[in-house]
Amino acid sequence: MLKEEFQQSFLPLIPEQPGIYRYYNAEKKLLYVGKAKNLKKRITSYFYKTHADRKLNRLVSLVRNIEWTLTDSEHDAFLLENSLIKHFRPPYNIRLKDDKTYPYLVIKRESFPRVFLTRQKLNDGSEYLGPFTSVGAVHELMRIIKGNIPLRTCSLPLTPGNIRSGKFKPCLEYHIGNCKAPCVGWQTEEEYRANIDYIREVFKGNLGGIVQSLKKQMQEYVAELDFEKAQMIKNKLDQLSYHQAQSTVVNAHLGNLDVASIVLQEDVAYVNFMVVADGRVIHSRNEAITLELGDEAPKDILSHTVALLHGTLQSVSKEVVTHLAIETLDKDMEVTIPKTGYKKKLLELSFKNNEFFIRQVKKKKSLLLQQQTDETLENTLLELQGDLGLTRFPDHIECFDNSNFQGAYPVAAMVCFRDGKPSKNDYRRFHIKTVTGINDFASMAEIVRRRYKKMLEDRQPLPKLVIIDGGKGQLGAAMESITELGLVGRMTVVGLAKREELIFFPGQSEPLRLPFNGKSLLLIRRIRDEVHRFGITFHRETRSKGTIKNELEDIRGIGAKTAQTLLQHFRSVKRVSAATIEELNGIVDTKKAQLIFEYFKNKQDRDSNNI
Repeated sequence: MLKEEFQQSFLPLIPEQPGIYRYYNAEKKLLYVGKAKNLKKRITSYFYKTHADRKLNRLVSLVRNIEWTLTDSEHDAFLLENSLIKHFRPPYNIRLKDDKTYPYLVIKRESFPRVFLTRQKLNDGSEYLGPFTSVGAVHELMRIIKGNIPLRTCSLPLTPGNIRSGKFKPCLEYHIGNCKAPCVGWQTEEEYRANIDYIREVFKGNLGGIVQSLKKQMQEYVAELDFEKAQMIKNKLDQLSYHQAQSTVVNAHLGNLDVASIVLQEDVAYVNFMVVADGRVIHSRNEAITLELGDEAPKDILSHTVALLHGTLQSVSKEVVTHLAIETLDKDMEVTIPKTGYKKKLLELSFKNNEFFIRQVKKKKSLLLQQQTDETLENTLLELQGDLGLTRFPDHIECFDNSNFQGAYPVAAMVCFRDGKPSKNDYRRFHIKTVTGINDFASMAEIVRRRYKKMLEDRQPLPKLVIIDGGKGQLGAAMESITELGLVGRMTVVGLAKREELIFFPGQSEPLRLPFNGKSLLLIRRIRDEVHRFGITFHRETRSKGTIKNELEDIRGIGAKTAQTLLQHFRSVKRVSAATIEELNGIVDTKKAQLIFEYFKNKQDRDSNNI
């Protein structure tokens, strides 16, 4: 929707009151739900401001109708917004991928209750403990319990009358020691209930008894030199240690709390949410949330996530400890921003979990390609060939990137991948020679020309795919050099937009968007990250050595301060060398201006030209 259309059709009608607003497209599909303390101010900001974020611009362009609902307060607007997002799941709202179903421990409501894990919570009067996010540890815990505590697994109706009448007989489970046959009265309900109480405590994190028993078993196996069984016991202990770590007692006097933290990196919000019961951390959940719009406030993201996870993990707390003044669905819930004490330590623990989760996510992404075999790399390259429509198998890929610091240290880098792997002997570094000041396009044209002119002269085989980091502008500049060298059609050249990760082809207006976590884009990201790393390293070395600045300081009578003054004004040594005596006089004193002018006049041909 254009600003003019919004002004004419909607602006006069929007109230200056709290409420929620809904954006619809031409097909009357709900695109976005938002809340506002002042609806008029908030909605107007979408159509009157220039937005840097492409997703927000895209949303505004799709809006064809706006509806709103007034509420008594901003808090009521938050409640309504949350319920609408949950119900309609609009594509431009924060989407928390809550598709996991975590297991519960169910204690059935019956005589001699059965105990088992389930992912379906029924309203049948049974007792449900959980859900448990450390799924592997819980399954291992359940196996250990079954091996140490005899429980029935049958579904027989073990009422006192049925047992007295002798309707049942002991089954195989009794004969192999897994059950004490309460079906025939050989185990009392009081004894059975004591076992259930013990299991309840174990699943709340009190694992001391089981851990001691397992350690004793392990020591016995070690004494018998049965190391294989001892290792199996140790693996069980490791699982239990992890489960217990999730149930660490912080302070028994803290009671029930929720703890939440958020960290934003680029277009992803990382949230950690912990549930504390009786001073014990019983659940810790991490979420990576892709942000659909660039202007989403961290406290709004955290509010939404806390509201969802509070219900998902069945927290009963009435207090949430966090670092932002968030809103909550429950008006009785207290939001605490601690400064010191145990609650502050809990918040620090949440941030620590968040930081570890972020490192895990990034490590997993990098390992997706680093751990590939030759066969899987070949499949990745075949997928890339198909996705980009390449006529030849891309076993030789080169990628370019340039870098400068206010034009004073212009450098560039090229990395080469052969058969999907870095070929570091083919990496190249460039000092920009012909470009004055900050001009990324001209710099890209220069390094592409120099690279492939040299390859043609040396009769080296050309790459099948060339990636230009930077998008349309840099791609166009690179193609000027490719055309000049007569290489059009002899290799495929594409541009990669820095932020959006869109693929641009020469002469095509619409970019290609590859699947976000597809093999092709993961490989392209790795190549791009490698050229960034290689280029940044070279740039830092250049700056630390003062490669360009030292040339000015080599002039007798010119020191570091004068050299810095000249670079700040002229932006590059090349522009200093081309300056007239009058231009130099305006920056430094007459004597120094004369020294600089004569130096470059007499030594123009002695500039070093290194690649």
